[in-house]
Amino acid sequence: MKSTVLIGILLIVLGATALVYKSFSYTTEETVVQLGSLKATAEIEKEVAIPDVLAIGAIIAGVLVLVVGGRMK
Repeated sequence: MKSTVLIGILLIVLGATALVYKSFSYTTEETVVQLGSLKATAEIEKEVAIPDVLAIGAIIAGVLVLVVGGRMK
């Protein structure tokens, strides 16, 4: 399988996944208070929204990569 086909399929799958899930979250550990060697930390959960325009753009780019990759034979 050519690398362009693989990249095109990957872009389409990632774009479709982004359209379904809309966002992802992750957890970080941040220092709240530090007094000398005593440190208090808290786990903070952050959420990142994925714009629909970006997801649709990835799908379109994947289709274009597949089309252009198919014509280069």
